[in-house]
Amino acid sequence: MPKILVIDDEPSIVTLVQAYLKPEGYEVFTATDGPSGLKAMHAFKPDLIVLDIMLPGMDGLELLARLRRESQVYVILLTARTEETDKIVGLSVGADDYVTKPFSPRELVARVKAALRRIQTGSGPGVEGAVLAFRHVRVDTGARQVTVDDHPVDLTASEFDLLLALAENRGRVLSREQLLERVWGGAYFGEMRVVDVHLGHVRQKLGDPDLIATVRGVGYRFDDEPL
Repeated sequence: MPKILVIDDEPSIVTLVQAYLKPEGYEVFTATDGPSGLKAMHAFKPDLIVLDIMLPGMDGLELLARLRRESQVYVILLTARTEETDKIVGLSVGADDYVTKPFSPRELVARVKAALRRIQTGSGPGVEGAVLAFRHVRVDTGARQVTVDDHPVDLTASEFDLLLALAENRGRVLSREQLLERVWGGAYFGEMRVVDVHLGHVRQKLGDPDLIATVRGVGYRFDDEPL
């Protein structure tokens, strides 16, 4: 049973999210402030976290930054509709996705289901357990592990799925729209900039910006040489 941690200081939001997630078969844990959210994360080891930015004790962005030092768990950020800066900063700190308040509970459930499905079964159409081997990069799709020149690289779920999409299409340009649909699903209502932010993280972690080329006005291309 997948475990989901909801961290929000608004009781009405917590109750609403629980009411929609529990019937889907998820085990739902809750926390109402930053410090208790961090403790709950350590205690319950959730598969996915729904995290509000505005929290007492420790705001969501600080909590997310601390979380990313030790875990790559999938995080959906809850942000105010008007706070564009919070969305971008949240993605930069390490959120996988975001939902703006007020939000549709059904949309949130759809995001959660899609994320857990990708994490559990992989996002690509390729052979289950296949290994994509290139001159520098090795992508183990079954173990969801990446190495660069035999050194392991820690990627979040979204970062891994983006790299996998590009690696499976090595040498071809994929548009932001194609990557967005591949990783976040066709019903995604967020902004395409989420692709740019996450790929910026991937490039930084791979240590070689030339492995993923930007084709201006079109999209991105994976350029490592196949073995």
